[in-house]
Amino acid sequence: MPDGTAPWWTSAVVYQIYPRSFQDSDGDGVGDLGGILQRLDHLTDLGVDVLWLSPVYPSPQADNGYDISDYQDIDPLFGSLAQLDELIEALHARGMKLVMDLVVNHTSDAHPWFLESRSSADSPKRDWYWWRPPRGGMAAGDPGAEPTNWQSFFSGPTWELDEASGEYYLHLFDRRQPDLNWENPQVRQAIYEMMRWWLDRGVDGFRMDVINMISKDVAEDGHLHDGPPLPGSSLGSGYASFICGPRIHEFLQEMHREVFAGRPEALLTVGEMPGVTVEQARLFTDPARGEVDMVFQFEHVGLDHGTSKWDLNPLRMRDLKASFGRWQAGLAEVGWNSLYWDNHDQPRAVSRFGDDSPRYRRDSATCLATLLHLHRGTPYVYQGQELGMANYPFASLDDFRDVESLNHHVQAVSAGQDPAAVLDAMRTMSRDNARTPVQWDASPHAGFTSGEPWLAVNPDHVEWNAEAQREDPTSVLAHYRRLIALRHQLPVVALGDFTMLLPEHDDVYAFTRSLDGETLLVVCNVSRRAHDLTSLLPQAAGAELVLGNLADGDPGELRPWEARVLRL
Repeated sequence: MPDGTAPWWTSAVVYQIYPRSFQDSDGDGVGDLGGILQRLDHLTDLGVDVLWLSPVYPSPQADNGYDISDYQDIDPLFGSLAQLDELIEALHARGMKLVMDLVVNHTSDAHPWFLESRSSADSPKRDWYWWRPPRGGMAAGDPGAEPTNWQSFFSGPTWELDEASGEYYLHLFDRRQPDLNWENPQVRQAIYEMMRWWLDRGVDGFRMDVINMISKDVAEDGHLHDGPPLPGSSLGSGYASFICGPRIHEFLQEMHREVFAGRPEALLTVGEMPGVTVEQARLFTDPARGEVDMVFQFEHVGLDHGTSKWDLNPLRMRDLKASFGRWQAGLAEVGWNSLYWDNHDQPRAVSRFGDDSPRYRRDSATCLATLLHLHRGTPYVYQGQELGMANYPFASLDDFRDVESLNHHVQAVSAGQDPAAVLDAMRTMSRDNARTPVQWDASPHAGFTSGEPWLAVNPDHVEWNAEAQREDPTSVLAHYRRLIALRHQLPVVALGDFTMLLPEHDDVYAFTRSLDGETLLVVCNVSRRAHDLTSLLPQAAGAELVLGNLADGDPGELRPWEARVLRL
C-alpha cells in the first residue's frame, strides 16, 4: 500500500458516539442528536476524521437501540431525520464523515417485517426469519424442545417459542432481537435498498454489527446443527454454525456490488466480527475481494476472560503483545486492522488495561493511547476515552441498566453462584461502565443534562472532565490531540511496517514503524516499575523524541507508565 495510493482511512481516526450518553439537549436525561450538534467543536478540537454513531433508529430499546424497529427513520428519543441531515451537513462542513451503525443480523421483534412474519405460518415473510418446529418427537414448550441447543449471547437458549404457531424463532441475542434469514434473497435486497437510501442521504459508510453472523450453517433439509455442550450448562455453543458461516463471503461481496461499487464517494465499511481469525480477516479486508475495508476483532479483549467474560483472569502483557503482534503481521501485506481499547460493549481501558489509581490514571491513559495509536491500522476513540474516563463504582445491583449484565445476574445467582462474586464481576466487566454519561464539566450531572441522567454520572467527574482538561497541555485530552495530529502528519505512522521488540518482556511494550527510510521506535512501560531503557534497547540512546507522555526526565530511564515515540 505505497504512500499516495493508500485509502484515506489509513491516516484517519474514528470517534465513536454512543448517543444516549454523549450530550442531552432537551433535559430528558438521554443524549440525542441535538446534543451531538452542540458538541461538534469538541470533535474538531480533537482532530478526528470520522464520527461513528451508534444506533439512533426507532427502537423499543430492549438493547439500547441495537433492536431496530424501523431502519429508515430516527427514534424521537434521539431527535428527527431533519436533525440527522443537519448533522451530516455540519460534519461535512468541518471535513468529517459520518458512519452509521448497521444492525442487520437481527431486527427488533417490533419491526413490521417480524410482525408480518409472526402473523401466520403462511405469511409471505415467514421465511424472512428463522422459524423452526420443536425438536423431533417433543411438544412445543417442553424442556429441551428448542430446535438446537445453542446458548444466546445474553444467556438462555437462542430460541423463543411463539405460542400461536407452536414454532420457535431464532435470536442469537435478546429474545426481542429475532435473527433475519439471509438465505432469503428478498431479505438481502430489502437491506441493500435501505443501505443505498442512507448513502444517498449523505452518510459516508457503515459499521456493521456482528456482520459475520449473518450466514448460518444450514443443511439442505433446513436443519440447523447442535453445538458442543457448554461446561456446567444444559446448552451448547452454536459458534461453529454462525461465526463466519459458509456463505458469509458471498453475502458481503454481493452487498459490496449492490451497495458500494461504482459510487464516487470516499466511503468506509467496517465489519464487527466476533470470533474472526487473522486468516479470515485477511480475506474479509483484501481490497481485491470487495467485502469490507476493515474488521473489528475481539481477540485482545478476550485475553482476560476465562470460560466467559464474567470469569475474570489477570491479563499478561506478553499475551497482549502476542495477540497484537499476530494481527499486525497477518494483515501487513493484505488487509487492514481496526485499533481499539474501548467501545460501548467493553469496560473502560484505563481501568482494565491501565491503572486508574489517582497516582497513575493520567499517565496510564496516555501511555495506552500512545501504544494503540502508533500501531498500523485505523484507531478508534470511544467517547470519554480522550478524557481518561474510568469504570463506574457500582454499589449495588440497582445501579446497573445493561440487559446483558442483568440477565447474567439472574442466571448466575439462580445457578447457585455467590451473589457477591457475581456482582463483583459485573462491576469489572459490565457494559454499563462504558455507558455512563460523558464528563463535560464539574457540575452536578457533568454538563451532560439539565435533567436526571438515564444512567448515573461517574462521581469522579468533578475532577475528570473536558472543561478541566481543555486548556491543560499535560492533560489526557491534549495528548490525544497530539497523537491524532501525528498520524495526520507522518506517513510512517499510517503506513509504516511494524516490528515487535522485546516480545517476552512483562512490562515494556516496544516496536518499530518504518517507511521510506524513516524509523520510529515506540516504547511504552505498562507497569509501576521503572526500567533502564538503554540497556533494554541500546538503539534508543540519543534518539530524537517525537512525542512523549511525561515531562522531561532521565532519557536513559523509562518511568512507570511512560510512553515515548523516538525517531532513530
